[in-house]
Order: sequence, then C-alpha cells, then structure tokens
Amino acid sequence: MGSSSGQSNNSYDLSFKILLIGDSGVGKSSLLVSFISSAVDDLAPTIGVDFKIKQLTVGGKRLKLTIWDTAGQERFRTLTSSYYRGAQGIILVYDVTRRETFTNLSDVWAKEVDLYSTNQDCVKMLVGNKVDRESERVVSREEGIALAKEHGCLFLECSAKTRENVEQCFEQLALKIMEVPSLLEEGSTVVKRNILKQKPENQSPPAGGCCS
Repeated sequence: MGSSSGQSNNSYDLSFKILLIGDSGVGKSSLLVSFISSAVDDLAPTIGVDFKIKQLTVGGKRLKLTIWDTAGQERFRTLTSSYYRGAQGIILVYDVTRRETFTNLSDVWAKEVDLYSTNQDCVKMLVGNKVDRESERVVSREEGIALAKEHGCLFLECSAKTRENVEQCFEQLALKIMEVPSLLEEGSTVVKRNILKQKPENQSPPAGGCCS
C-alpha cells in the first residue's frame, strides 16, 4: 500500500510566509520561478501581488513556504501592510548590474520593512541577483556584505538564470527562521490550526476493542 500522494501534499511540520521585495526588474519573480520549477523564461512584470507555495525539507523538518512576490511599482503600494503582516522571512533583492536597485534597498525598502513588518524577529536576507552577468557588475560583493551587516540581514549572491544559489537563499532563510523561537512557534501554530480544521470530516468511529 503506497501512501496516496494527495495525503503527503498537505503534510508538513512548519509553515512560513516569506516576502520578496525590491525594485521592479531585479528578478524577484525569476528567483521564485527558478526555485519552484526548472524553467525560467523572461517573465512579464508582476501586477500587484502573486504568491507561490513550495514544500521542502530543511534541517529535518518538512516546510511549507508561502512565498509572496510583489510588484516593485509604486502604484501597487496600497497593498503593503497586509502583504507584510505575519511574514517570518523577507528577502530583499537587488540587481548587481544596477546600482540604484541596491541603493533603493536602504532608501526605500529597508524603511518599508521597519514600517510595516509586524514581526520584530522576522529574518531578513539581502540577495544580489544576476551574478551571471559578471562583466556588467557594478555592485561588489563586499558592498553587499556591508549593507547586509548594517541592516542585520543574511547575505547571498545568486543567479535566477543559472539557478546558482537560488535554493540556498530560501533554505538558509528557513534554517535561520527555525532558530528563532517566536517564529518557530508561529510556523507551527498555523499547522496545528489547519490540522484541527481538517479533523471532523475524516474522523472514523473508534474501532471496537481496546489496544493495550
């Protein structure tokens, strides 16, 4: 008797909400698609908000990550507070070939995180994308590391195109979230709530006889 795949799809130990933020065109959606599937074509800009769910095992725990991807454009900023609510992890993305996407992380995005994030302990990660275009690089790795230190973020450089370090972004973030007691607690309460919700319909009457 193999276990039905439907069953394993919704069995996980922890559930976390992760946000991807940063300027338009830095490759947030590409990172997400690269992480979720094996193909990354040139994607159209995200309109408003999009989210994807990815299940993976990290540190021996089965995780369900709900990853929210936003449009970098100003006109969608009205969604902001609900978008940030309850996020355990935030990935701030810039493009190593475009300096302004890097400076905007301090000028715009980090401020926004401080303003809207409801979790004081929320884990942040700075990600420099597009390292496959090394010859066009204008932001050095050292600068990235320095900015990450300044804002208390984890740091990684990656390429959504070649998929270099893409999985590491999400896995390292998840591992770090799991080290924070309050976030770990949140991640497991969501799961407990879902399990309780599903209980009644599949409860079978107790079998006769005692099992001692």
